[in-house]
Amino acid sequence: MIKAVLFDLDGTLLDRDASLIQLIKDQYNRFPEALHHISRDTYMKRFIELDAKGYVWKDKVYSELISEFDIKDLSVNHLLQDYLNHFQHHCIGFDNLHTTLKSLKNREMKLGIISNGRCQFQMDNIRGLGIEQLFDTILISECEDLRKPDPEIFERALMRLGVSAEEAVFVGDHPVNDVRAANGVGMKTVWKKDVHWKSAEADVVIEDLEEILKIVG
Repeated sequence: MIKAVLFDLDGTLLDRDASLIQLIKDQYNRFPEALHHISRDTYMKRFIELDAKGYVWKDKVYSELISEFDIKDLSVNHLLQDYLNHFQHHCIGFDNLHTTLKSLKNREMKLGIISNGRCQFQMDNIRGLGIEQLFDTILISECEDLRKPDPEIFERALMRLGVSAEEAVFVGDHPVNDVRAANGVGMKTVWKKDVHWKSAEADVVIEDLEEILKIVG
C-alpha cells in the first residue's frame, strides 16, 4: 500500500524552463542601459545554453555573459543577486500541480520533496509556487549536506515521513539522480517525461502530474 509520494522539484513540479525564460526577460528589461546593446533573444538564448539546465551555477553563467557581450556597469555579483532575488517571482508550476497535490493530501498521503540545490533559493521557489504548506518534509541538498543520487538523502526522507521504501513512490525527471537512485533504495518510481532526456528505467512514465492519482489509487 502506498503511503507517501516524494517529488523532485525542478523539471517535476517547477517548470524551470518556462520560469527561467520569464526571469531572463524580466532581468533584461530591468537593466536597459547595460543590456540593450544585445538583442533580448540573443541574451536569452546564450543564457539558456550556458545554464545547462541548471547544472552550471549562475556566477559562471554571468561571468561568461559579461565577457562575451562586453557588459558594462553590472558585476557578476550584482546580476547573481538579482537572479536570486527575482527568480521566485517567476516560478511557474506544471499543469495540475496544485490540484494533484491537494488530492493526494485529501487521500492522506504523506508528501515530500528531495531537491538538489541551494537552501534559500530552492525554498524561495517552493514558496513561489505556493506549495510549501502541502509537504510533510522538504530536503534540499545544501541543507542536508547530501546530493542526489546519494541513497542516504532518499533514506533520510523516508525516515522523516515514517514510511518504508516499499510504501513510497518517487516522482522525478532525471533518469539517474531521480529514477535510478530512488529505484536503488527500493522505492517505486515515476518518470515525468522531459524533452532533455530520452528515457528512464522507471516503473511508470507520465506526462502530466495528474496521472499520479491513478498510480497511487
